[in-house]
Amino acid sequence: MRKFLLLTCGLAAAPLFAQSAIEPVLPSPSRTAQGDVAVTIYNQDRALVQDRRQLALPAGRSRQEFPDVSAQIRPETVTLTGNGISIVEQNFDFDLLTPAAMMQKAVGETVTLVRINPATGAETRERARILAANGGVVMQIGDRIEVLRDDGLPTRVIFDRVPEQLRARPTLSVTVDAARGGRQPVTLNYLTSGLGWAADYVALFDEPNGKMNVQGWITLTNRSGTPFTNARTLLVAGDVNPVQQSYGRYPPPPPPPPPGMMRAGTETAGRERLGGFYLYPLPERTTIADKQTKQVSFLNVSDAPAARAYEYRNPWLGTAEQPQSASTVIRFSTGRAGGLGDALPAGTVRVYQRDARGNPQFVGERAIGHTPMGSSLSLATGEAFDIKVRPVVAERARVNTSPRWRTRMLYEVSNASPIPVVVEVVQQGLWGDTRITDETMKSERLNADAALWRVSVPANGRAALSATFDTRY
Repeated sequence: MRKFLLLTCGLAAAPLFAQSAIEPVLPSPSRTAQGDVAVTIYNQDRALVQDRRQLALPAGRSRQEFPDVSAQIRPETVTLTGNGISIVEQNFDFDLLTPAAMMQKAVGETVTLVRINPATGAETRERARILAANGGVVMQIGDRIEVLRDDGLPTRVIFDRVPEQLRARPTLSVTVDAARGGRQPVTLNYLTSGLGWAADYVALFDEPNGKMNVQGWITLTNRSGTPFTNARTLLVAGDVNPVQQSYGRYPPPPPPPPPGMMRAGTETAGRERLGGFYLYPLPERTTIADKQTKQVSFLNVSDAPAARAYEYRNPWLGTAEQPQSASTVIRFSTGRAGGLGDALPAGTVRVYQRDARGNPQFVGERAIGHTPMGSSLSLATGEAFDIKVRPVVAERARVNTSPRWRTRMLYEVSNASPIPVVVEVVQQGLWGDTRITDETMKSERLNADAALWRVSVPANGRAALSATFDTRY
């Protein structure tokens, strides 16, 4: 069965798109109507655009058009500033000129249908009235009704004109009231979606020497539908509070922060700050093309101290029939002394290590949140192949007639690697009044919810840990 088609699909290659017998005056694709542009980009798919343009304004009221604004502009955030200028009305025209939009606007109109016989190359033209363009194009040609189909025949449609409602580029139309006429500068400010950035970190870990090289990149993405040409660009690290949509009586809870921060730092980084945010200006003007990802380096640190650790976290009453892999963890500091010496914007840390041939190999990645300078990070990058832990609930019973419970846990740890390791076994799910009444090695209480044991395991060997808990549940 043949598929019904919109004009943009399955037709001949070059002349496929909508044509006009009366050529409209459209801006050149290689030029922009933007002026001196400054873009401030936040982490949460939000950006502030400040576009300073020169306009020739008549005195009194006039309608001014601003092409090349963001296709995802938030019209309610628009302000226009200039000497003696006020906004009376504004409209955002986002119905863009596309083959599909041309066909939708042509419903009820007459177009020229051009077909070419692939065997002879003969061209035939017929006038057709567009009846509908809902998932396919239905048209009337003379006294018959046809559907524009994907039948492999070279076909194109010629339109008599471009509808006034369609714009070649996103355009903001503003009715202004100017106190005086003449050419003068005005600044258009607005918020938009579609522009965002994140940090990406490439870490080369030298485990034998306990060192790590880190390259930090700002990854900038533009999906706004509009390029920003030769723009001054400022990036803001921090979460700006948005207005949340209400869900019943209670707003949705915020997402949990990315794991990995063992201790928050207390050092101030040597970067520009604004309120509670850090600012990262790009050193030069740049063109942020639409549907483009751009990267700029902002951090380059060599030989920062780093170490590998092995960690296993067990939920309360967690028991396993088969041994489970411990997590392999990379630990380092962002401090000025013995660390990276900078605040880290939220992003992804990707870790590499050199193999026996000296080639760097990818060994894992982890997301981090906004991290102040001086913080201690512990990033689980994967699961250890040779290091296994098997937790077992060995005994569980009430303590006499009291409402409390006695639980004895066993943790069997194995090491198939040729070097001794220390495995950090963390028991989670403890309550604040939980007591450890017996243990085969000394524990450390991390917080009210968790206790930690550092279990030394010999090369190609095993170790065991036992702990008894007194709990309410």
